[in-house]
Amino acid sequence: MLRKIVPLDLPVATETARMPGSKGSTSRRRAQVTIEDTLASVPLFSRLSRRDLKHLAAGVIMRDYKKGEAIVQEGDNAVAFYIIKAGQVDIIQGRGGKKQKLLATLGPGDFFGEMALLDPYPRSASAVTTEDTQCLVLSRWDFIAELRTNPHVAVQMLPVLSRRLREAQQGVSARE
Repeated sequence: MLRKIVPLDLPVATETARMPGSKGSTSRRRAQVTIEDTLASVPLFSRLSRRDLKHLAAGVIMRDYKKGEAIVQEGDNAVAFYIIKAGQVDIIQGRGGKKQKLLATLGPGDFFGEMALLDPYPRSASAVTTEDTQCLVLSRWDFIAELRTNPHVAVQMLPVLSRRLREAQQGVSARE
């Protein structure tokens, strides 16, 4: 099945708002929700400069998925990171098996697959749409190319990765 790949035009959102002091008239303002802003909202990228975010954003594409479509399959090699722009995605372990388990339901602004940026190990769960969904997608190849060009990006990400590892270890210890 072919998927439609759509190049992004910025800004990606426009809002109509009643401006303060407008005495009832409606004024238009643009909410400049750029790819850079969306990437900055992801904890992994939150410490990056606007310049670095702009470089990363150059490798991001928008992908559309139909309801019921698997975005990634458990066991497949990880090759990309996803941010949900619109729609809803279930993260499922053991999909189609006897012990299928719903791990999470994600919506706009949520993300998954960030470990794919760092290692190509197989996916630990499937991501399946529950409605038509749009995702921003950053491939591992584009991300690694950016790290090779700008290694300081990796240095900025290390504290976030360290904190996430610490939180995961504390979660495991709490369950024991």
